[in-house]
Amino acid sequence: MDNNPVSCFQLAKFFHLDGQLLQQQYKDHISDFQDWDQKDHAPEWMLFEENLGSQLSIDETALSNGELYTIVTNKAAKGRKGSLLAMIKGTQAEIVISILNKISRSKRCKVKEVTLDMAANMKRIVSQCFPKASKVIDRFHVQKLTHDAVQEVRIKYRWEASDRAG
Repeated sequence: MDNNPVSCFQLAKFFHLDGQLLQQQYKDHISDFQDWDQKDHAPEWMLFEENLGSQLSIDETALSNGELYTIVTNKAAKGRKGSLLAMIKGTQAEIVISILNKISRSKRCKVKEVTLDMAANMKRIVSQCFPKASKVIDRFHVQKLTHDAVQEVRIKYRWEASDRAG
């Protein structure tokens, strides 16, 4: 389980064991969870400074029950191991900035580019935490805005054509 992507439940099913019991035993006795240096604050934030890279992405996501989290990832890892730089509960700029500022300024200044959406709080976070980084607007947000604008114009002219014909 430490080296291969198999869940406790998959392993338990294979060996005809209780999946919940195996998961609890793994957490409490086999893994290093009890000694994890971020255990005390993990429900609020996690920071993996070793995953800092020159190109990052920042976005918010709702994981469960509408709770928002700000997630900062290293693009070089391409979603694999080493991708997660930070996961912070909420999207308030001040809180996210305070967590990311735990990384030394000299390291944060090595970030060259951060991809983000058009939210003002994300722009503020990037400006304050990664002062030398270029801000790149996520292309999906640009495409959505463009699509919405074209759709609005199309509907407007369709109604106008309909009024002239009718």
